[in-house]
Amino acid sequence: MFFNTNFKEQVIKIFDGLKLSEDFFNFIWIILSIFTLLLGITIGVLVLVWLERKISAGIQQRIGPEYAGPLGIIQALADGFKLLLKEDIIPSKGDTWLFNIGPAIVVIPVFLSYLVIPFGQNIILADLNIGVFFWIAICSIIPLGLLMAGYGSNNKYSFLGGLRAAAQSISYEIPLALCVLSISLQLSDSLSTVDIVELQSKYGFWGWNLWRQPIGFLAFFIASLAECERLPFDLPEAEEELVAGYQTEYSGIKFGLFYVASYLNLLASSLFITILYLGGWHFSIPFIQNSNYLEWNFSSGTGQVINIIIGIFIVLIKAYFFLFISITTRWTLPRVRMDQLLNLGWKFLLPISLGNLLLTASFQVFFL
Repeated sequence: MFFNTNFKEQVIKIFDGLKLSEDFFNFIWIILSIFTLLLGITIGVLVLVWLERKISAGIQQRIGPEYAGPLGIIQALADGFKLLLKEDIIPSKGDTWLFNIGPAIVVIPVFLSYLVIPFGQNIILADLNIGVFFWIAICSIIPLGLLMAGYGSNNKYSFLGGLRAAAQSISYEIPLALCVLSISLQLSDSLSTVDIVELQSKYGFWGWNLWRQPIGFLAFFIASLAECERLPFDLPEAEEELVAGYQTEYSGIKFGLFYVASYLNLLASSLFITILYLGGWHFSIPFIQNSNYLEWNFSSGTGQVINIIIGIFIVLIKAYFFLFISITTRWTLPRVRMDQLLNLGWKFLLPISLGNLLLTASFQVFFL
């Protein structure tokens, strides 16, 4: 279901008037929904790349992109076309099959993770009962692609970058899953992303999981940064040590796929932070009663479209706020060493997230 049920029923009536079958309508509906989602996240990534370049330039007192379109807004698109036209070079002594399939294994799971992200009321492609764990499970495939890319390159720097990516992902996926489990155990008894958002809307601003799970929120945010390999956790592609890590031997569109996957993963992580901890599409105003979210009380199709636009706009504002924090963190904190990264994951985040889960379970036992 991609739009409101009433809106979908109205479209079905139009197809009935054209004497087209409901199966044909459902097929067209699925194709249009997937195309709309792909178009939306592509535009979101282009905006994210432009924002990172502009914010980074501001922090470093530079101008940044300026000439490619208004304020350099289509610079990322120009870079994409440039990579598309560049020569695709394959190492002569590398494993060609692993080298070619690595980027695909990295980018496809990231796209699939957007299936369970709700951008508004009923604006979701697949409302699964295990939605959040589906994201964690599908993203656990990404390190395999990175390891295959590093091994297939027949390059020691690339292989070491792939090994680092696998170790880093394993270290931080466990705290990430424990934080999600704490939310489902205490609040929603469900792993559906829609249910988690709806249960946060009962008490407005103070019903956000951010206030109920502050320790879990911090652990989740740090672990998601490490999962996205963002500074200060970009050890798999540390240019001072590994040239470019697992990307060293790649060029052209395959290098572009790694580049796109990193930004897609960062955007998905920010959206999941918004859904799990910030109330999703609900626009709650603190200290004002009965203001869960802005909503137009229209039963017409126009009112439903307005509600959809408002919900998507609120979700994106919250998500891009955390993207801004991630970008500023990149130019604020120095890169950690590999042993420090693994120590943070296994010796600090894992005990903290496990303790948070046990504390949540204890509250559930004593207050039920």
